[in-house]
Amino acid sequence: MSAKQSTVFVALFSGINVGGNRIVKMAELKAFFESLGFTDVATYVQSGNVVFRAKKQDAAALTREIEAAFEKKWGFHSRIMVRDAGWFERLVKDNPYPEVAGEPTKLHAYALEREPTAEETQRLADKCTGPERFEIKGDVLYLHAPDGLGKSVFANLIPRTLKVPGTARNWRSVLALLDMAGKAGG
Repeated sequence: MSAKQSTVFVALFSGINVGGNRIVKMAELKAFFESLGFTDVATYVQSGNVVFRAKKQDAAALTREIEAAFEKKWGFHSRIMVRDAGWFERLVKDNPYPEVAGEPTKLHAYALEREPTAEETQRLADKCTGPERFEIKGDVLYLHAPDGLGKSVFANLIPRTLKVPGTARNWRSVLALLDMAGKAGG
C-alpha cells in the first residue's frame, strides 16, 4: 500500500499497565492492531502507545473501532485517544513552555477528548495554586510540573476538576511518538 492511500496515526491508551493492573503486553497489542488490518504497527513503552497506518482517515471512527475490539479481546474498557501525525507535529510546535522542553519529565501533554470550555478551564485555573502551570491549546493541555508529575498535587486534580477525559504523556514520550510517526510516514 502506498503512503498516499493511508494515514499515520498514534493511539494513546489510558489506564493500562499502571500499578500492575490491566496488564496488556505490547507484543500482544501490536499483534492486535495488525489483526485489525493496520500496517506499520509499532509500540512505545508499556503505558500503551501505538503508532500505526490506516486506510481510514477518520480518527473518531478509528477510536470507536479500536475501543470496541479492545474491550472484546481484553474484557475491560480502555479510553483511547487516536490522533494523526499532524496533531503531534502541532502539539510540539505549539509548546508554550519551550524553556522546559529539555526537562522531559517535568513537561507533560494531555490529549483531551475535546477542547474544554472557558468555564471548565477557569475551574482548573482556580485549583492551580502550587508550583505548576498549565496552558490549554485546543484539545491539548500542557502541564509544567517543576517537581515532576508524581509529586504534583495539581496533576491529580486535573481529571476530576476539568471533567474532560484525557491521557497524559511526558515530553520524552511525545517526542519519541512524533519521531516514530515521522518514520512510519516516510
